[in-house]
This record gives sequence, C-alpha cells and structure tokens, in this order.
Amino acid sequence: MDIVNIISWIIFGGLAGWVASIIMKQNASMGLVANVVVGIVGAFIGGWLYGLIGGSTEGFNITSFIVAVIGAIVLLAIVGFIAKRRAA
Repeated sequence: MDIVNIISWIIFGGLAGWVASIIMKQNASMGLVANVVVGIVGAFIGGWLYGLIGGSTEGFNITSFIVAVIGAIVLLAIVGFIAKRRAA
C-alpha cells in the first residue's frame, strides 16, 4: 500500500466519521482526529456487519461510503451507551 492509498483512506474515513458525527449530533464534541478514527474503525465495523448479511464492498464508491457511515454510527452509539452507563 503506497502513501497515496493511505492518505485516501484517511480522507475517506474522516468524511465518513464526520457525516456520522453530524447524524449522531456529536460533531461539536469531536475534532478532526476523532472523526478520522471513528470513520476508519466504523468502516471496519460496517464492512463486517455488511458481510454478515452477504454484502461485499471494494474500493471507494458510494456503497463503501454508506457502509462506513453506518459502521461509524454504530460505533458512536456503542460509545455513547457505554459513556452513559459509566456516568450513572
């Protein structure tokens, strides 16, 4: 994997994490690095979940982006749930 691919995945992950944080209304509390991390981890989660139902994604396309955003939303929901339980 060359540097261009790595930078592309970071940008893709950042966009997916940013969209997910807007949907989950957490954008104000998240920065650039958090959006990138949430997007990249969310892409793995989304890809895994999508694979469980028989789906497959490759490369940079709208399906991959939607799967990454859904995975990031799942990640943010889980983190939010854990944070609320710890606060209680």
